[in-house]
Amino acid sequence: MLNVLIVDDEAPARKRLQKLLAQKSIATSISDIDEASDGVQALEKLSNGSFDVVFLDIQMPGMDGFEVLDRVDPSERPVVVFTTAFDEYAIRAFEANAVDYLLKPVPADRLKGALDRVSKIKQDHSADDERMGKLLEWVDALAVEGAPSASGEGNYLEQLSIPYRDRILIIPIDKVISVEISEGITRVYILEDDPNGPRPRLRQHIVNYTLDQLGSMLSPDNFMRVHRSAIVQFGHIKELIPWFSGRYKLALTGGHEVIASRERSKVVKERLMI
Repeated sequence: MLNVLIVDDEAPARKRLQKLLAQKSIATSISDIDEASDGVQALEKLSNGSFDVVFLDIQMPGMDGFEVLDRVDPSERPVVVFTTAFDEYAIRAFEANAVDYLLKPVPADRLKGALDRVSKIKQDHSADDERMGKLLEWVDALAVEGAPSASGEGNYLEQLSIPYRDRILIIPIDKVISVEISEGITRVYILEDDPNGPRPRLRQHIVNYTLDQLGSMLSPDNFMRVHRSAIVQFGHIKELIPWFSGRYKLALTGGHEVIASRERSKVVKERLMI
């Protein structure tokens, strides 16, 4: 019996999948069904619940399905079956990495076949973990390859202007820990003096730049895109923690953490002479 989570921002799509899972030929293998209407809610439910399989939509506003998958601890991740309307990019990603997916509207026979495969995968989750790792690596590689290069020698930012309440903060570039995009919002993580303590504190600020725009203005000698959604400053990397599928979690100044893709992890290790 399977505990199921349906993640889709479209209510009719969730309702259709619920109805299909209630069919007699399928319902006997289902224990419980829960829903999430966006990526943030999906992460909350995956963190607090126990699911055997998640039907995960790709095209969701803010946090898409790939980002949800990327943020779930592999040791706690259920079997993932992606659902998508026709999307050539996503389908190429799935087929290149032998990952199961269902095209909307989902046919009943394809759904039953997917659930049969889920039961088999649950018996040996390691192969599925490897496929998911390769999928994320494939997506990361395309994003990094498609990112614009730095603007040119001598044109890099030395300080960053950040609107904050009724003023504009001028942040020296060496205080920038990382730049990240999540839910469509770009955030800059910086160190700033703490008036109540002896050590600087970590703060985040929302900026109007895209990750690509900021990346093109930061010196490649000091900054590196380590993931499709994150840029870090080398001087603030304090520790590399093994993650999964050859990836590393980067422990940064101030206790902040960023996960690097597998290929980018290799480059980070080379740059740090590890």
